[in-house]
Amino acid sequence: MPLIFEKQDQHYHLIIWKITEDEAFFSDVLGFNVDIKHEKRRIEHLAGRYLLKFLDKDFPIEKIVVSPKGKPEILNSGLFFSISHSYPFVAAIIGIDKAVGVDIQTYSEKIMRIKNKFLTAAEQAICENKIQKITIAWSAKEALFKYYGLGSLNFKRDMPIRDILWFENHAKISMELEVTRELLRLTGFCEKEFAVAWL
Repeated sequence: MPLIFEKQDQHYHLIIWKITEDEAFFSDVLGFNVDIKHEKRRIEHLAGRYLLKFLDKDFPIEKIVVSPKGKPEILNSGLFFSISHSYPFVAAIIGIDKAVGVDIQTYSEKIMRIKNKFLTAAEQAICENKIQKITIAWSAKEALFKYYGLGSLNFKRDMPIRDILWFENHAKISMELEVTRELLRLTGFCEKEFAVAWL
């Protein structure tokens, strides 16, 4: 079974899945296909919606629309959820009483080349120039971007990381969302193949 992580508390239910199934598995269970040209993107899309149903069998995935800002949502529903994928991994989270965001990223050397675009010098120092820590910092900023959901955020300026507390491979990430003046605590961890962060 490709379920590799699940966590539930009073505010959310999170799941991480490693895709080992073919596209037909997800489309058969969901009862629909999608018109996306790239095969991996199709599977990721279907797998994300499959995970929402895995978390809540009554989740109305057929009502998901993508906002002009690029955020999947269900209009006027009061439902909070977020999906992320970085093949072959997919993560989904459902918020029980508040907005949520999740991001998962497989490791890639590319992130080391672009770190100056999304991390300040102080944030890079916190990450110690290690690919795992830089990847989790990126995931934290992506998760916060999804939590906010209104676009128009500069990853370097508008979502500063104040601190990352490490407990072996797990992390507590303190961040600020400048536009709302919120101080937020994200959770994340690094595995052999990926990093993930959520709130």
